[in-house]
Amino acid sequence: MTSIANGLTVTEPTPGASRAAPRRGMRASRRRALIGLAMAAPAIILILAFFLVPVVMTFWISLHNWPLLGHPRFIGLDNYQRALKDPGFRTALKFTVLYTLVITPILFLLGLGMAFLVKRRTRSARAFQSIYFMPVCIGLASGSFLWLYLGQAQIGPLFDLLRRVGIVRADGNIFAGMWGALLMVIGMVTWKVVGLQMLLLLSGLQSIPDEVVEAARIDGASRWKSFQHITLPLLRPTLALVLVFSVAGSLLAFDQFYIMTNGGPSNSTITAVYAIYRQSFISFKLGYGAALSVFLMVILAAVSAVQMLLLRNTDHG
Repeated sequence: MTSIANGLTVTEPTPGASRAAPRRGMRASRRRALIGLAMAAPAIILILAFFLVPVVMTFWISLHNWPLLGHPRFIGLDNYQRALKDPGFRTALKFTVLYTLVITPILFLLGLGMAFLVKRRTRSARAFQSIYFMPVCIGLASGSFLWLYLGQAQIGPLFDLLRRVGIVRADGNIFAGMWGALLMVIGMVTWKVVGLQMLLLLSGLQSIPDEVVEAARIDGASRWKSFQHITLPLLRPTLALVLVFSVAGSLLAFDQFYIMTNGGPSNSTITAVYAIYRQSFISFKLGYGAALSVFLMVILAAVSAVQMLLLRNTDHG
């Protein structure tokens, strides 16, 4: 609508046009939302199919006496009460915690030391970084079989080396004792995983500005003070991520013990996941195995909560 006032032409918006603009904006916003939902749909379907549905099914099975053959029978929380009184599962949890407490600082300290070694952007540092990372590309089962051969009595090169330095006897067996078997597994896991820890920690170290460290050095801070008051606080989110990955992987340890020790000697190296495997697929007590899985899932959820707490404190600090 056009009007002339004082020689000027003024165009006034029509009522219909003023109402059409918000409608077009709403349609565009709705279209963008539908496009975003369509792009996220594959990920949502995968999460539903491979996480939420299995979790719900596991909890449902845990409420039943669910044999491999025959009809399941609803028993409520009896499986959970049995799990709390099961000495075998408590022993497996204790061994899993012991393994976690031993392997976690080893992986962290070695990974951090290797990250400092390859931090410099030189050709030799890149070469060593590739060498350290190579075992990560090997499958866990393949690495377990390799170290099982290395530690075999009479034929394994590692056994022969330990015999020559007097650690084991010629007629001995590294896997005959709980600590010997545990140390062999720890050695394999360290060799296999420490390269990944190095890479994660290296990314955190490289994100720290060099100017901050240099300013601290100019102010007279020693290497230890600089590491304690500058590097560690700035590295805290990466440390939280590495710590949670390491602890979660240790709590879920199964393959290496199944292949290298088979739970021996005398069932002394049975982890929590190994105990769940035995109950579910050897004894065929699927309901009880599902209840044990729910217990372990609660522990992992607590670890994730610790991770979120550490990251939140870092962001607010």
